[in-house]
Amino acid sequence: MAEQTLTTAPAPGTADREPTVVADDVHITYTVNGARTGKGSATAALGRIFARRATPGARKVHAVKGVSFAAYRGEAIGLIGSNGSGKSTLLKAVAGLLPVNRGSIYTRGQPSLLGVNAALMNDLTGERNVILGGLAMGMTRGEVADRYDDIVDFSGINEKGDFISLPMRTYSSGMGARLRFSIAAAKSHDVLLIDEALSTGDARFRRRSQERIDELRAEAGTVFLVSHSNSTITETCDRALWLEAGTLRMDGPAKEVVAAYEAFTKKG
Repeated sequence: MAEQTLTTAPAPGTADREPTVVADDVHITYTVNGARTGKGSATAALGRIFARRATPGARKVHAVKGVSFAAYRGEAIGLIGSNGSGKSTLLKAVAGLLPVNRGSIYTRGQPSLLGVNAALMNDLTGERNVILGGLAMGMTRGEVADRYDDIVDFSGINEKGDFISLPMRTYSSGMGARLRFSIAAAKSHDVLLIDEALSTGDARFRRRSQERIDELRAEAGTVFLVSHSNSTITETCDRALWLEAGTLRMDGPAKEVVAAYEAFTKKG
């Protein structure tokens, strides 16, 4: 996304800080195709492509509806809300992976999205994935080599054996998530977007992750964190955005926003 200047009302305490992400009345809509079963469905689909006909059962989903906010250097911002509230969709749009149908997203620097399904290759060893993942994150081969031992040590996947030399498909979901975060956190980011990637780690790894997030913020980065663990949000983030049914319900101090969200869910 092109870096542009946008005048917005600064959040309290941020008037003298540099914005890294500004969302201005963002709307995101995508199409969900209806499932079809039965023989010949592939042939029928190909026929519809050539006939330029719409897919039966397709429907539009208005996933994000008029969301506006500004994020600043040094902030850790949690995104909370019910399943399907638009959190992951919004992160993908900030990362430039989804188009915005209306409104604008302005970013400074290149946002990096780290999710539970971050693109590491299951048939390659952990070692090869560290190298490829580091290169994908913008590190040089020399930087990857210099940081390789720290990445492996941080992930903790070798604590019970030489797992780094085994294919990723042999890893548990927790091991894979730890390695993904360790690769992403090995360099500084202008904007780091974390989508549920810490939820499968153990308590010790989560503590190390929170410490590393604090370091990234101190290095003038901005961190967005999606998590279904409200305690992780309040322990890691100083600010939270609450999305519900695609709309921004509340933006403020993490503890206050989480408390309001928990009261809402208890009523429902």
